[in-house]
Amino acid sequence: MEPILLFRNKQTDSFYKWASGLALITIFYNIAEGVVSILFGYEDGTIALFGFGLDSFVEVISGLGIWHMVKRMKQNNDQNPDKFEKTALKITGTAFYILTAGLIISSIANIYKGYSPETTLWGIIISSISILTMWILIHYKLKIGRQYNSPALLADANCTKACIYLSIILLVSSIGYEATGIGMIDSLGAAGIAIFSFKEGREAFEKAKGNFTCSCQSKCH
Repeated sequence: MEPILLFRNKQTDSFYKWASGLALITIFYNIAEGVVSILFGYEDGTIALFGFGLDSFVEVISGLGIWHMVKRMKQNNDQNPDKFEKTALKITGTAFYILTAGLIISSIANIYKGYSPETTLWGIIISSISILTMWILIHYKLKIGRQYNSPALLADANCTKACIYLSIILLVSSIGYEATGIGMIDSLGAAGIAIFSFKEGREAFEKAKGNFTCSCQSKCH
C-alpha cells in the first residue's frame, strides 16, 4: 500500500473513532443526567429540573441518530441523513414540541397556583456539572470537526451549545429560587427550557432535511 494512502486511512480511522466515541459519551451522559434530573425534580417538586431531565432523554434520541450517522459515513462517506437518521430527527423534533407544550402549560398552572418547590439545590449541582461536561464535549467536537473538515460534526458541536444554554437557565432559576424562595422563578426557568426545546425541535426537523444550521450559530462550514 502507498505510504500516502496508508496515512490517509489511518487519519480516517482516527476520525471515526473520535466521532463515534464522542457520540456515545453524549448518549450515555444524557441518559445519566436525565435519570438523575427527573428523580430529583419529581422528589423536590421543581418543574425546571424535571423538564431539564426530559430534555436530556430527547437528546438521547438525537444522539443515537448522530452515532448511526458516524457509522454510515464510515461506510460510504455520505454526510446527508439516511432514512434512519431522518426518522430519529423527526421523532426528536416531535418530542421537543410535546415537551415544550407540557412545560409551558405546567409553568402557567404553577404560577397561577403559586406553587413552590421544596428545594432547587440539585438543580444547581446538576446544571453546574452539565455546563462543564457540555463545554468539554463541544471543545473536542469542534477540534475533531475542524481537524478532519467534517460539517456534520461541527454542526453537532455547535448545536450542543443549546445544552449549555439550557443548563445556564436551570442554574440561574435554581439559584434564584434558593436565594429568594419565590416559586415563580422555578416556573419561569421551566418556561425558558421550553423555549429552547421548541428551537431544538425546529432544528431537528431542519436537519432531517439535510440543513446543518442551528439557531445558536450561523451556517456551519
